[in-house]
Amino acid sequence: MDSLNRLQPFALLVLRLVLGAIMIAHGYQKVFHGFHHHMEFVHSLGLPAWLAYCSAGTEFFGGIGIVLGVLTRFFSLAFLIEMSVAIWKIHFRNGLTGNGGYEFPMALAAIALTLLCFDGGPWGFNFGKGGARATKN
Repeated sequence: MDSLNRLQPFALLVLRLVLGAIMIAHGYQKVFHGFHHHMEFVHSLGLPAWLAYCSAGTEFFGGIGIVLGVLTRFFSLAFLIEMSVAIWKIHFRNGLTGNGGYEFPMALAAIALTLLCFDGGPWGFNFGKGGARATKN
């Protein structure tokens, strides 16, 4: 089991890269291809239209930050909040596994919660904080 413990930094890196890549892809579409439509969609959910800036920015720029390991916990919290709102306002009515269900946003929220709790690991531009703590065994 000790050999598996040595893989924990690698596992955190994989979680960061997967979550970041997915969020960048979703944010890119919103930022560069149809932000106006995204703003209308957010408003149609009964939320203030200006929150579209927050969601698009969180996804695109937060995804870049997560991939680089910059402010991992901050962006993970932002993703967790965003996925919770997405489940609540969009996906929950479709069920867990129905078309447009909440299984995928729930998985992203779980990854974000993991990174929020454990930080992003030692590989990243985390400026010597969080997962890159100097611990002596």
